[in-house]
Amino acid sequence: MTENSEVEVDFYIKRSSDFDLLRIARAVGQGFEEEVTSILVNVHISRHSAVGVVFGHTKKGPNGRYADGHFIQTSDILATAKEGRFWVVTTINSRYVIATFQRDGGRRSLNEFWRLVGNRYPNI
Repeated sequence: MTENSEVEVDFYIKRSSDFDLLRIARAVGQGFEEEVTSILVNVHISRHSAVGVVFGHTKKGPNGRYADGHFIQTSDILATAKEGRFWVVTTINSRYVIATFQRDGGRRSLNEFWRLVGNRYPNI
């Protein structure tokens, strides 16, 4: 082995597909009824929150918190709504646009969320 055998790996960043980038661009161009905190891609609903890859977060931190391409888990979902071509998830302090769902079961996870919570959360 050579003397310099360093490997740098960032487990918190995911590269996005061309389809994801196209959907992000369309979401940015669409505009929404209220201010949006961030756009998410590769989303899967887990328990009561959305898990995905963040883009354009309004509260980016100095140490890379909420940086583009990083994974995020939202706080509990309070409402879901379809605005134009996109789903918007509202949490206590944020609104997230879902640009794409995770390939295997992402959209199904949203349906499962609605089934589990019933009428406790509005689905506008």
